[in-house]
Amino acid sequence: MSGYGFVIGLAVLVVFLLVALLRSRRIREKYAAMWIVLGVGIVIVGVWPNLAVSLARLVGVETPSNLVFAVAIVILLSVCIQLSVALSAQEEQSRTLAEEIALIRCTLDDSGIPGAGGGRGQGDVTCAGPEILPDPQPDK
Repeated sequence: MSGYGFVIGLAVLVVFLLVALLRSRRIREKYAAMWIVLGVGIVIVGVWPNLAVSLARLVGVETPSNLVFAVAIVILLSVCIQLSVALSAQEEQSRTLAEEIALIRCTLDDSGIPGAGGGRGQGDVTCAGPEILPDPQPDK
C-alpha cells in the first residue's frame, strides 16, 4: 500500500469514527465539525497530491510538507484555544452553580423547616444577609 493510500484510508476511518461519535452523542457538533473538515481535506489532498504542491507555490512555501506542517500547527493552536474557551466557560458555570447551591442551602436553613438545610454537620456556615459567615455556636 502506498503512503497516500494509507493516509487516505486513515482519514476516511477518522471521519467515520467522528460521525459515529456524533450519532451516539459522545461528541458535540461544534467540536466534531473542524475534525470532519480536516479529515475531508486530508482525503482531498491524498487523492490529488499535486494540489498540495500548487497550494505551496501559491502561498510561497518551497516544500509542500512545510505547508502541511504549518497548517497542522495552526489547526492544533486553534483547537487548543477553542478547548481553553470551553473549559473557562465550564469553570465559570461550575463556580456560579456552587454559589447558587450555597445560597439555596442558606435560605432553606433560615426557613425553619426541619431537615430542609440538607443535614449539614457542626461548624458549617449559616446565612447572615448576603454573606455566608461561620456558625458562631455550633450545635452539640
